[in-house]
Amino acid sequence: MLNGEKLIERPLRWGMVGGGRTGQVGYKHRLGALRDNTAYRLVCGAFDLDAGRGRDFGEKIGVEAERCYADYRSMIAQEAGRADGVEVVTVATPNYTHYEITKACLEAGLHVICEKPLFFTVRECEEIERLAEARGLIVGVTYGYSAYPMLLQMRAMVAQGVIGEVRMVDLTYVHGFNSGDDANASEAQKWRTNPATSGPTFVLGDISTHTYYMSQVILPEMKISKLLCDRQSFIRSRAPLEDNAYVLFHYDNGAVGRLWCSSVCAGSMEAQTIRIVGSKASLIWRETAPNELTYEIQGQPGQVMHHGMPYLDPISLDSDRLGALHTEGLSESWANIYLRIAQAIDAKNRGDEAMLARLIYPGIKGGTDGVRWLEACVRSAEAGAQWVDFA
Repeated sequence: MLNGEKLIERPLRWGMVGGGRTGQVGYKHRLGALRDNTAYRLVCGAFDLDAGRGRDFGEKIGVEAERCYADYRSMIAQEAGRADGVEVVTVATPNYTHYEITKACLEAGLHVICEKPLFFTVRECEEIERLAEARGLIVGVTYGYSAYPMLLQMRAMVAQGVIGEVRMVDLTYVHGFNSGDDANASEAQKWRTNPATSGPTFVLGDISTHTYYMSQVILPEMKISKLLCDRQSFIRSRAPLEDNAYVLFHYDNGAVGRLWCSSVCAGSMEAQTIRIVGSKASLIWRETAPNELTYEIQGQPGQVMHHGMPYLDPISLDSDRLGALHTEGLSESWANIYLRIAQAIDAKNRGDEAMLARLIYPGIKGGTDGVRWLEACVRSAEAGAQWVDFA
């Protein structure tokens, strides 16, 4: 069980690009990073395109005024001249800026934690991976849902063969918050439906890339061999970007899968559901009840497993924070992600490759795989919903 004791020698000096007052995700990043004050300490930021607003915001969350910068370039340059300069930077900005900010940070010797989807193309991902490796730096990706303890329990049960051979994978991430047109949309919504700023997808990249990555955490030994994607723009002004999509896939072990993602499922508050069906039993996790895991054995009554209980696998219990009966949520999952990335940075700094190999966290390879998946989905959809190879 995690209780806030230090797992690295000292807190990392941490900065943010984006994530200011008008952003949708900045607070989630700060909740995750600062939940354990033994892992990170927020020392600087370029929080907003409006420098004055960004400085005012930074001061009100406890950052020194002189370390609230007008832009990321100023932050990198001025922090480099300080003995107590920033060591790791979170990129919490619109998609189209991820690549240039991440590259600039790595070139300055800084570790990076970046929002998803990581970049627009696999080529960009591979270039950044080579740069990070050459500089001995970590690039983490904030797949913030992926560290719920019960997802790790699913991983353990699949690996142990408890449900038998995996046959089917069923994934959903749906809500209805974009069912209307974008006439009165917020700025955060507008950039998500503009190909120039969002990239080649809307809901596939914005929400279902989370669910895809979570399925890979649960099923690390299973790889998709081919997929078919059919996507729709029910709000016509969003075309060519989709607000609804269906993806079918075949795995290399013979299993099949499907994913439905939508932001126009009017009235829905279901969010994510993950069902793994094996030859002996099934496992079901729902984001609306993230502390529970349904275990259905063929021919027996269904069971509901609860987080924090001693019958769970150590991999699950090691990420539990509050214990059974006390509800954990998204902020705890984000905290687990940030903590594991801090451990990865510490291990990389020390040259501890064995530790890096043991850690389960969303790194550059997970981010690259997500972009490769998005590229395959777009390629399939643009070919008229045809099966395409996924390699």
